[in-house]
Amino acid sequence: MKQTNGPFSVAIAGFGWWGKHMATRLADHRLIRVGGVVEPMEANHAAIAEMGLTVWTDLSQALATDAVDAVILTTPNLLHEEQVIQCAQAGKHVFCEKPLGLTAASARRSVDAVKAAGVQLGIGHERRFEPAMMALKADIESGALGTIMHTEAAFSHDKLIGVPKNDWRTRKAVSPAAGMTAMGIHLTDLLIWFYGPVKTVQAMIADRSLGWETGDVVTVQLGFEAGMTATLSAVLHTPHFIRMHSFGTEKWVQILNDSHPDTPGGIVRVLTAQTGHPMQLKEHPWVDAVTENLESFAAAARGEKPYLFTVGEMLHNIEVLEAITLSAENRRTVSLDQV
Repeated sequence: MKQTNGPFSVAIAGFGWWGKHMATRLADHRLIRVGGVVEPMEANHAAIAEMGLTVWTDLSQALATDAVDAVILTTPNLLHEEQVIQCAQAGKHVFCEKPLGLTAASARRSVDAVKAAGVQLGIGHERRFEPAMMALKADIESGALGTIMHTEAAFSHDKLIGVPKNDWRTRKAVSPAAGMTAMGIHLTDLLIWFYGPVKTVQAMIADRSLGWETGDVVTVQLGFEAGMTATLSAVLHTPHFIRMHSFGTEKWVQILNDSHPDTPGGIVRVLTAQTGHPMQLKEHPWVDAVTENLESFAAAARGEKPYLFTVGEMLHNIEVLEAITLSAENRRTVSLDQV
């Protein structure tokens, strides 16, 4: 596995919505250089060339390029396992957009491959890098909230309502449990980061407006091994709404985001309450958490500092996703030891 002292060179696999977003976000980055894009659809090649980037039609071409240190996968969900393993076996670090897999067994195979190859695995859960989330994590760890009782989380928007009904994002086999693989999985990642392993899951889905096979509403109840509970929801057809609200015996903290992580601007409002004291409001400006995640991945790949995610957390998040998918089928409680 090659290590360099110059810019960290990456290939982006996939030039859809998020692949274009990654290429744009990293343009002229001081440390990470996009060497090219893997895109089999010829109709997208002109747009890639206009950005001054090399076009590869197959992932194997990028993997055979010595100058490429890592691959960022922004491809459809079902391709992630095969491509993570392919990158690892080629000795390339690999950053996989969520989800890492659709089943725990799939995610385990990816994790085993990167471990065997000794390469760094990155994951597209940028919300850990938001200052408000980092502050909440610190408060939870310090005991500032007291005993954690319950958390409510939501991640909803209407960015995808124009997606054709035959698109992979609409199909249960590729994007199970409505908005889980698009938005809800970011919430379970945060909750695992805050509280540790999940013990039980109860979930339900509904189709209210889009007519998608996978549904357009998902709601989930989680029970954690540490004893606290959480609820989360992801709605695919409503104006933007992102919220995290953690209730402790001494204090509760609510975080509201004005904008999606892909949309610069807006503020993040943090409201806190303690019995006998007036509510406190603190505001944070929008930060480029997507790029901060990629910078953390690059630093870990170079051995400069640990990545903010462990592979165990990445794997457990897919175990939770699979449990949610199973629970939503007939609205039953699923224990994580069944996954």
